[in-house]
Amino acid sequence: MVMRVLGIESSCDETGVALVELNEPQPGAQSGSGEGAQTVPRLLAHALHSQVDMHQAYGGVVPELASRDHIRRVLPLARDVLARAHVELADVDLIAYTQGPGLAGALLVGAGVACALGSALGKPVLGIHHLEGHLLSPFLSADPPSFPFVALLVSGGHTQLMRVDGVGRYALLGETVDDAAGEAFDKSAKLLGLGYPGGPALARLAEHGNAQSFDLPRPLLHSGNLDFSFAGLKTAVRVQLERLGSSPCDQAKADLAAATQTAIVDVLLKKSLAALKATGLKRIVVAGGVGANRMLRERLAAECKKRGVRVHHPELDLCTDNGAMIALAAAMRVQAGQAAVRRDYAFEVKPRWELASV
Repeated sequence: MVMRVLGIESSCDETGVALVELNEPQPGAQSGSGEGAQTVPRLLAHALHSQVDMHQAYGGVVPELASRDHIRRVLPLARDVLARAHVELADVDLIAYTQGPGLAGALLVGAGVACALGSALGKPVLGIHHLEGHLLSPFLSADPPSFPFVALLVSGGHTQLMRVDGVGRYALLGETVDDAAGEAFDKSAKLLGLGYPGGPALARLAEHGNAQSFDLPRPLLHSGNLDFSFAGLKTAVRVQLERLGSSPCDQAKADLAAATQTAIVDVLLKKSLAALKATGLKRIVVAGGVGANRMLRERLAAECKKRGVRVHHPELDLCTDNGAMIALAAAMRVQAGQAAVRRDYAFEVKPRWELASV
């Protein structure tokens, strides 16, 4: 038996739609979950629209504009995905959507469209936690992980370390007490005049800088726990810029960008290694937009290789928010018997929602 899941992601400034297919496991087939025979869902097609160009003029995401753009994009993207997958809408078995966390208005668009489609087709719908999608997204990669593992969820709005023992079995190990790592990238980039989105721009500028030129703090690096803090780093960047004067030279800006990126990666690296040591696990998943950062990937890979630890990432085009991770998480929840699907088509969104409570 084949199950096809249409996934809709609309939590912030990217509209994503995807279709995954899940086949019944064959006798004796094993996944890495340790929970019996399972198969990993297969991505048939996905499409993504980024609102970066629209929000650049404002230096950040404007929630009302984001919501309106999701309304314009979601159905054309769904039609495109189904056409490329050569699947009729009537042949979709389940419609999944991001229920939270995220911007309330943006979440309502995806939830409303998903439930309207479900009602029209008589098909069940399922709300998915945005971070669960990120956490499970490496299962669509060429090198999927197996349970259990440590997960570093690192994005513009979230920085968390989780212990993952299976689908829906998540234990929080540590999280940021203020700004997320992605916020530190973006806010520091804005201070440097790099525009929006700032993280990738800062990383590009850092390639031309000397990280040793500035001594920036590594907040909570020696705290003895697995929590993070990045607000103080952003303040330190601002102080250094004030010392440079109103028109710092290009090299000084590149050096400060390099020092900022190195400070962030130092903290993420040390905390991740500490989480692996504390849990005794030999596998780590890195997911979320910041997980695409090249320095973080290279340094974590090198340190984990020394320790005999496997590192897993989603494919690069699935690091940002996308519909594939939502469809995947829904399919895996159904397979694990943990899907509270709905057929009454009433819905609510959860702008704030702790992953450990799922």
